[in-house]
Amino acid sequence: MTNKTLLIVAHAPSDNTRHLAESTLTAARQAAGDTVEVVYKPPLETKPADVLAADAIILGTTENLGYMSGALKDFFDRCYYPVLEEKQGMPCAAYIRAGQDGTGTLRAIQSIVTGLRWSWVQEPLVLKGEWDVGFVEQVEELGKFMAAGLDAGII
Repeated sequence: MTNKTLLIVAHAPSDNTRHLAESTLTAARQAAGDTVEVVYKPPLETKPADVLAADAIILGTTENLGYMSGALKDFFDRCYYPVLEEKQGMPCAAYIRAGQDGTGTLRAIQSIVTGLRWSWVQEPLVLKGEWDVGFVEQVEELGKFMAAGLDAGII
């Protein structure tokens, strides 16, 4: 019986970023015990109710012009105030698919997460430069860690 939810909100506009989102989801579901449901939602489809129902969240975005994707920014714009009071302390993690260095994207996400008072479970993954198949392993580990941590009650 599930009683915890891990929400993955990831923008995936390309084959590679879809692969990252799907790998995160699959690995999290494999590591989730009987108590954890893992849900994936694209940012433009995620509503405040989805965040309110979650016990932890993984954010995924591309780096667009040195900033997070417009889709993830839209998610934050719509969900920030409706979840602000009720979700303080929520465990979170993030990955950024950065063609450049990811610095601006990372700073923006960290700023918003700080304002929401969510708790980083680990430093955000910044997957820099040309596509590397190692990126998939990194997000799989992230998904497994978050789901297993929720199941064990340590996050």
